[in-house]
Amino acid sequence: MAVNHEPIVKRCRALDISPAVLGYTNKKSFRNPNGAKRKKLSEYGMQLREKQKVKFIYGVLEKQFRNYYKLADRKEGMTGENLISILETRLDNVVFRMNMATTRKEARQLVVHGHFLINGKKADIPSMRVRVGDVISVKETSRKSEKIKSLVENLESYQAPAWLSIDKENVTATVVALPKREDIDYPLEEHLIVELYSK
Repeated sequence: MAVNHEPIVKRCRALDISPAVLGYTNKKSFRNPNGAKRKKLSEYGMQLREKQKVKFIYGVLEKQFRNYYKLADRKEGMTGENLISILETRLDNVVFRMNMATTRKEARQLVVHGHFLINGKKADIPSMRVRVGDVISVKETSRKSEKIKSLVENLESYQAPAWLSIDKENVTATVVALPKREDIDYPLEEHLIVELYSK
């Protein structure tokens, strides 16, 4: 399985996004702060960077991202918004949005290790997509681990996105709606991605 080992802060600076978007709120870098602003990007360059940004945020590689785009293009509605909705409903992202992981990478690892259930059934594939009505819960045996306990404690003060309903007492999340464009918490110009793939 291909894995991107490029330094997080360096990649964030190149794509002009905050490390906080990925959950790395304590990472800072003062080296070459204006490095990303030096080059004047062409139209194609802007489109490519927007695609790279979204792929990097969700930890998706090119082949899978292209398949998501094709799926989004076939669905009714605006292709760009459909694409973001598909990425947001990946299980690893939902675990991150539940605040049961500090980063999407950590969420992916927790899912692979089998700590979560969807509707009471084992779910250990990060790319699994949730649907409206699905209930995501922490496996009973996993709740005893120190890592999970510390994450559960952080749920008290956490404000979940509008499309997720979190039961903090039972440590479950219910998908009450599909994510919308306004639920995205980072700067995004999805129309550039659509333009790139439409060529």
